[in-house]
Amino acid sequence: MTSQAVITPILAGAVDAELEDWGPLEEATGAPMATHGFEVWVDGTSSAGIWQCAPGPSHWTLETNEVIYLVAGRMTVTPDGGEPAEIGVGDVAVFPLGWTGSWDIHETVRKVYSIF
Repeated sequence: MTSQAVITPILAGAVDAELEDWGPLEEATGAPMATHGFEVWVDGTSSAGIWQCAPGPSHWTLETNEVIYLVAGRMTVTPDGGEPAEIGVGDVAVFPLGWTGSWDIHETVRKVYSIF
């Protein structure tokens, strides 16, 4: 772990940043969904970076906390047993440890994320 701030210009250009192929989304519940990303910072199970995912449905059970800021695309998130919420460009969402539910990605999404 570092006590220094990690400052990178890539976050300012997250919409156009070049990403690496991360393969198909394991959480997909329909057709395969391509993912791409770039990790800016990693410390054990904590990380921050940019993630992109193709449209489709998926189901998640989070083993960490995650904060996201959507820079492209649109999706509906629905906690198990809860109400759906639309998330679009410019929205920030917080998914706490233990959150379970579905993400229905309507348009390819790109998010800046922090997992901790």
